[in-house]
Amino acid sequence: MERGYLHIYTGDGKGKTTADMGLALRAAGAGLRVYIGQFVKDMKYHEVRLIEQALPQITVEQLGRGCFLDRPPNEGDRQAAREGLERARALMESGDYDLMILDEFSIAIVCGLFTEQEALALVDAKPASLELALTGRYMPQSLLDRADLATEMKELRHYYASQGVLARDGIER
Repeated sequence: MERGYLHIYTGDGKGKTTADMGLALRAAGAGLRVYIGQFVKDMKYHEVRLIEQALPQITVEQLGRGCFLDRPPNEGDRQAAREGLERARALMESGDYDLMILDEFSIAIVCGLFTEQEALALVDAKPASLELALTGRYMPQSLLDRADLATEMKELRHYYASQGVLARDGIER
């Protein structure tokens, strides 16, 4: 690509990761090389399993030690996330990918796994030709200000809140 843009998908509504997965699928269909790094996810959801089975042009990695929302993050969580950030930077600089997606990126910042300044340094190091997409609730304004495309997912209604329906296999996970 001649020029890569910075996409951000944020907000309290459902669909941020889903939007990025659609972007990855479209890019792979066009012959682009895609990397997806997932922060704060502790399992391979069905979309990841399918990608690994059927789409070798998309690489998916868990960055960090997974979900810790039931406890405060510890030093091991912070170290693993920083290593994930370093991995993302190295891959960014390698030129091996046309599209890089960093899922739950802002949650890693909010939870103190790495700093906003470290996140900004990564974004500012983006090669001009790399398309970069970031997801997560509570995206810092400093990152939104750098975005070429920013979308806020806003929950209007969700069956979890109104009916107590938990995440369903194949739909939310």
